[in-house]
Amino acid sequence: MTNDFDVYLVTDAELSADRSTVEIVESAIRGGVDIVQLREKGANARERYELGKELRELTREAEIPLIVNDRVDLATAIDADGVHLGDDDLPISAAREQIGTDAIVGRSVSTPEAAREAESEGADYLGVGAVYGTTSKDTDPEQSNIGLDRVRAIRETTDLPFVGIGGVTPDNARPVVEAGADGVAVISAITAAEDPEAATRRLGNAVRGVNADV
Repeated sequence: MTNDFDVYLVTDAELSADRSTVEIVESAIRGGVDIVQLREKGANARERYELGKELRELTREAEIPLIVNDRVDLATAIDADGVHLGDDDLPISAAREQIGTDAIVGRSVSTPEAAREAESEGADYLGVGAVYGTTSKDTDPEQSNIGLDRVRAIRETTDLPFVGIGGVTPDNARPVVEAGADGVAVISAITAAEDPEAATRRLGNAVRGVNADV
């Protein structure tokens, strides 16, 4: 499994300002993105499958993992590296049975208790949030704007790598990492950026403690 979680892109064509998801991912790869998750809640299964095949080629050539949101069957069909699960998705054990023991399985959590449970069930990494709150996805109010203290508490609870997600930008990414996250996951900070390549690079610099304007 990848050891680099600095910048994790979650795709969403609806926020991409008339640019294709493929274009956004190509730009993010040039900017140094470390992981790509195929999300695309607004697309049907066939559209996600076709897009997934294109992203699989891009990410494989760039040697970065491709993760599929929710859909274990789609992850298997496009030979993705793994799947990311939420509260309403398959249990980790059931997903693992379908996708294989070598696949990456991530889990969304917002509390130390959920982090501990996900680790015990065999998750490989966690998505923690929403750290600052977000308008990019529907989030339960109790799971929105959880804050940096919660990130610290989750870090104290688990040894699993995790990314902070939710309202993260190049300007506020560093505190998330200082609170214990291994990196940040973003949607609009890259997909809606005027220059997704530069936005990706700024996020990576911020996570690594480099001047975010470089």
